[in-house]
Amino acid sequence: MPWSFPGHQLRLPARGCLSADICYAEAVAPLIERSYPNRLIKKHAANTQELPMTFTMNQAHSNMVWQQVRPNEVSHPEVLKALQQIDRAQFVSDDYKALAYSDTRLPIGCGQFMWTPLEEGRILQFLQLKPSDSVLEVGTGSGFFTALIAGLSSNVISIEYFAELSALAGSRLEAADIQNVNLVCGDASHGWKLTDRIDVIVLTASCQQVPEDFLHALKVGGHLVIITGQAPAMQVQRITRTGEWLWQTETLFETVVAPMVHAEKKPEFIF
Repeated sequence: MPWSFPGHQLRLPARGCLSADICYAEAVAPLIERSYPNRLIKKHAANTQELPMTFTMNQAHSNMVWQQVRPNEVSHPEVLKALQQIDRAQFVSDDYKALAYSDTRLPIGCGQFMWTPLEEGRILQFLQLKPSDSVLEVGTGSGFFTALIAGLSSNVISIEYFAELSALAGSRLEAADIQNVNLVCGDASHGWKLTDRIDVIVLTASCQQVPEDFLHALKVGGHLVIITGQAPAMQVQRITRTGEWLWQTETLFETVVAPMVHAEKKPEFIF
C-alpha cells in the first residue's frame, strides 16, 4: 500500500528485503522532515530543538521499524520517527540486548516484561498524542515506552510500583537526555491523585475492569488507553471522555499481558 506525503508517493519494499528496506528508510527520512516539520521534539535541559533525522541505527533496529512495525497498521510518521530515533536496546538489560529488536516480550525484572515492538508501535499510535498533551503513564517498566510518549507530548508523569524498575528507568531516560518525565514510585492500581485533570492516561498492565478514578481524571476530550479483561481474552481499548458524564469506548486489538499489581477485581457485594 503506498505511503503518501504531500507531493510524493513511495511504495514499501517487499518484506524480507532488508537492504531495500534500509534504502526505503533513507528515502523516507527527508520526506518526513519536509512534510511534517517540528512534530517530534526531544526535550533538552537548556533548550528544545528538533532532533535531526539520522539512520545510524543498525540493521536489526531498521528491520524492527520498517518490517515488523510499519507493515502492521502502524503508519503515523511521528510514531515511526520516535521508534527509529529512540534506541530500544538502551532500555534492555545486557543479557537481552541481542534480542532488543525482536518481536518478543523481554523480561525486565520483578517478574515484569516489555511489550513487543509491534504492541508499542500500535498502542503509541492509538494514543493520538499531541505536542501539548500532559500524559499519565501507569507502569513505567523499562522506561522505553515512557521515552516514546515523552517525545510526542509535553510532559509525562510515570508511576511504577517496583522501586528497582523505577530507578533503572530513571537512569536510562537520563542517559537518553529525556527530561520532560516525572517518575514516581507508588501504587496506582485503582487511580492516582492529580492536581488537575489530564489529557491522556495509559496503563501498561491489564485490569479486569476499568478503574473509575482514571475516567474522572481525564479532561473532556481526553482519553484513557487500557488493556481490559482476563486471559485469554483481553482487549486494548481507548476510552474518550466526550462530556462531563459521557465516555466513548473503542477497541484496537486483542492481546494478553500480565495484570497490574493489586488491580484484582474488587469483590461484588451480594444481596
